[in-house]
Amino acid sequence: MSGNWKIAAVSIASIVLITVNLYLIEKKESKVERTVFVENWTKIKKDTITDTIQTNGVIKPVEEYDIYFDAKKNDFKKFLVKEGDSVTAGSSLFEYTATELDALKASLEAEKTAAQGEMAGIEEYIGKLRSYQGTVTSEPEAAIDESVEKNLNIDITTSSSDLIKSNIEQEMYKQELEKNRLDEKVKMLDAKLSSIEEQSSAIVTTSEADGVVKNINKNLDNPIISIVSTNMAIEGYFSGEEMKKAEVGMTIKASSSDSKKALKGTIGRIHSYPAEEPSLKKDNRFPFQALIEPEREETEPLLVGSKVNLTVITNEKAGVPSIPIEAVQYQKHPYIYKLTNKGHVDKHYITKGLKAEGKQEIIKGPSVGDVIPLKPNVAVKNHSYFITPIQFEKVKAGTYKKFTSREKVRYLLLGILEK
Repeated sequence: MSGNWKIAAVSIASIVLITVNLYLIEKKESKVERTVFVENWTKIKKDTITDTIQTNGVIKPVEEYDIYFDAKKNDFKKFLVKEGDSVTAGSSLFEYTATELDALKASLEAEKTAAQGEMAGIEEYIGKLRSYQGTVTSEPEAAIDESVEKNLNIDITTSSSDLIKSNIEQEMYKQELEKNRLDEKVKMLDAKLSSIEEQSSAIVTTSEADGVVKNINKNLDNPIISIVSTNMAIEGYFSGEEMKKAEVGMTIKASSSDSKKALKGTIGRIHSYPAEEPSLKKDNRFPFQALIEPEREETEPLLVGSKVNLTVITNEKAGVPSIPIEAVQYQKHPYIYKLTNKGHVDKHYITKGLKAEGKQEIIKGPSVGDVIPLKPNVAVKNHSYFITPIQFEKVKAGTYKKFTSREKVRYLLLGILEK
């Protein structure tokens, strides 16, 4: 009898269960009809979103200095450095002489010779004045040199001896002054000639900055010397699309197989004109240079020509509300679904911010900590009920005991019908 009772009880329970299920499924606007199965969900959390440009580059010196030589005005003497030499600011690079100095030297020497000739003539004239001065008293009728008589500008035959002596003394004083002037001129010319001699012996061209001698042109074609700086940079190219995002001053990170440490720095220069003439057949490439931040600790030197993988950080936001990109849906405006504590799936429109690395910033919308489905597997009606898979590792007996009998039946039926 007891066996028949058990069979009858199971049969009745099965019929009731099937009947209730059919009623709930067929009932218009039933809760079962509007229930969504949410398999994957996550929480809105604060995160750092970084938008980047990934490209390649090569290690090169920051700058290259070209030294020029004017062969038309100067005579080259010799180089004072070799290719590969390290130089500092002020280091001697090469010697030369200036051809213009030779012409100037000849002109100054001619001027000096003329001044010395004038001085010799003045000394001779002063000697004649002294000689005639001595004969004025003792021999009034003594013959006088024509040059002396002409420069005294007096009538010898009618003038007294005292007047003649006075004129002679004035003329001698005048000539002494002229002689002194010429002597000072000769000294000045000697100083100029001495300076030219020093310059003619060796004019040295020096380096303007620290670096390494990259090239020496022994044919004296310009640039005669090229010097590269010891500071290294990264050079590469941006595409047209990358140029829309790249700006001078942006932070960069780089890695190279030739260096154990990651390199840091900033974009220092971006060329606004393509590396090659624009063409319909080719994509434009815009050269850029990234300056490498010096290491505080002494590290191995960077090898010129090393290839690097470069990351340019174009935008970065830290501590902003973030969700996976696949959680965002569109219907004229972007929106996401939020799972409420009462078991509903509610639709919320959002204002998007930065999107990168598979993450989407939310400027306006649900808050940090809210739970959202990643991608519902069916079309979702706003304010629908939802169920999720049981996560057995999180199931606790104490939680189950808190449910009312009605809640236990409802959740059991929803779970069975949705599956």
